[in-house]
Amino acid sequence: MKYVYEFIGTFFLIFTIGMTVLEPNSAGMMAGLAIGSVLAVMVFAGGHISGGHYNPAISLSVFLRGKLSGKDLGLYWVVQWIAAVVAGLLTIYFKGYPPVTLLQLEPMKALLAEFIFTFALCYMVLNVATAKETKDNSYFGFAIGFTVLAGAYAVGAVSGGAFNPAVALGITIMNMSAWSNIWIFLVANFLGGICAALVFMAAHPETREKSKR
Repeated sequence: MKYVYEFIGTFFLIFTIGMTVLEPNSAGMMAGLAIGSVLAVMVFAGGHISGGHYNPAISLSVFLRGKLSGKDLGLYWVVQWIAAVVAGLLTIYFKGYPPVTLLQLEPMKALLAEFIFTFALCYMVLNVATAKETKDNSYFGFAIGFTVLAGAYAVGAVSGGAFNPAVALGITIMNMSAWSNIWIFLVANFLGGICAALVFMAAHPETREKSKR
């Protein structure tokens, strides 16, 4: 069931992005709040089953930290990508192809912005949802949702505020971003996840020993 939960959470995250950002009837400046909220809700709903990643970069960082097997990493990625495609297509079904202005990204600025907040998101997930010191806390969903919310408002105008390779695929399918931009998200997001895992393991050396076993 954990793969189903990953699909559901990823789907609702990306579907909410499309439905609140795209016209007609967009949520305007409130879109970020809706996106952060649905992510928090889905993390609370699925965290106890799948870990509530809904993000290939988070799955990679959790794998490197030693809390996810290689098999699960591959299958999580598959269902997350499929969820992105389904959410993108369903959004188009509801919204049609509204006229949108494609994101005009300055590659280096966008790459840096995506890296910074993907790092922040993965760093936060590792510390709040996988560290023994914070085990069984009741706030991890809000911490994750608010990190995305803060990132969206902080650098959304610079990069689009994906912080998630699956989201990057979804918004590209929705024609919110050009296919030529997707490499920026993939490189920055996965690199952010890797760096967050390295920092976490440096601060928690016992996890490094466990991951070698």
